[in-house]
Amino acid sequence: MIYSDKVMDHFQNPRNVGAIKDADGVGQVGNPVCGDMMTFYIKVKDDRLADIKFQTFGCGAAIAVSSIVSEIAMGRTLDEAMRITNELVAEELGGLPKNKLHCSNLGADALHAAIEDYRKKQAGKAEAAPEAGKCYCPYCDGPIEGLEAACTTCDIDLEECPHCGQLTKKGEEKCTHCGADLESA
Repeated sequence: MIYSDKVMDHFQNPRNVGAIKDADGVGQVGNPVCGDMMTFYIKVKDDRLADIKFQTFGCGAAIAVSSIVSEIAMGRTLDEAMRITNELVAEELGGLPKNKLHCSNLGADALHAAIEDYRKKQAGKAEAAPEAGKCYCPYCDGPIEGLEAACTTCDIDLEECPHCGQLTKKGEEKCTHCGADLESA
């Protein structure tokens, strides 16, 4: 089996390896026939991929594919990244042997799954957006009722920060929102 120099470079020196602990989206795909498994983690800023990491369990081609997909996608808009195809991935690597072309599918699919996961989460946030004019707890997003500013969900007493005006837990040393020292206030 002969691999291009670019495949060998990305296999031996993969870029963007790892996980993003607080990822905006995560996509995982696998191929039960060959045993390859790819997980992509993304951070999104202003509708662009600001960071991408991957973890791949598989052959050298699978690792190279994950690495090149992460490089191709970095900085692109979500729509641009969704247009990354297995053909583009294989072409960027200088080709793959026929029996390894499925790896290029996995790389693009894992990235697409991470973007779809991000978009589902965003859609869920939009649906669960608080009603305008109502106050919500900064700890659990539960409704705040009454003049006493107590959360009815997590039962925390809240007070207004004299520095930023946002609600924070009564008795805290620092404001949850602005970080100002509350004991000296």
